[in-house]
Amino acid sequence: MAHTLPALPYDLDALEPHISRATLEFHHGKHHAAYVTNLNNLISGTELENSSLEETIVAVAGDAGKAGIFNNAAQVWNHSFYWQCIKPAGGGAPSGALLDKINADLGSFEAFVEQFKAAGATQFGSGWAWLVLDNGSLKVTKTANADLPLAHGQTALLTMDVWEHAYYLDYQNRRPDYMTTFLEKLVNWDFVAANLAAA
Repeated sequence: MAHTLPALPYDLDALEPHISRATLEFHHGKHHAAYVTNLNNLISGTELENSSLEETIVAVAGDAGKAGIFNNAAQVWNHSFYWQCIKPAGGGAPSGALLDKINADLGSFEAFVEQFKAAGATQFGSGWAWLVLDNGSLKVTKTANADLPLAHGQTALLTMDVWEHAYYLDYQNRRPDYMTTFLEKLVNWDFVAANLAAA
């Protein structure tokens, strides 16, 4: 069962001016696609060939000898999840049960924003900022490189890609500007709320 590159849930120019068509062409069409190709090549003819993406990640997590498989499988999962976390005319604050849960577990939506931006800003080099469900409570976390909540027994609700290729064509070295725009203009809170409801 070869893994495939999922189509974006919007047109390449749908996120402009916040994320450009050029960024999506490279980020989705080159980077994400390369992870899919690499993963398929690495698992071809192995016991993981017919495993789901999640099964593959869990099977090789922490196995130094299979770091290549983990990194590519996790990056395929991370990117597929990330595309769902953003949408045209997104951003702002959530509502309903999600907002109530954020207020209860993190203090306030403003506190969440502060923590989430801090996670993204303090992730040295490449990685991800996350809103996760951990033993029933919301937490803001960050992971380096390809690492992801699934490998730590957490349920991902939202992610922000802070690898440079996610924003450099549009924001250059201004990661804080990208993070602010992500939260104010792009977050797909409906997707996040659905993840919480399904957890």
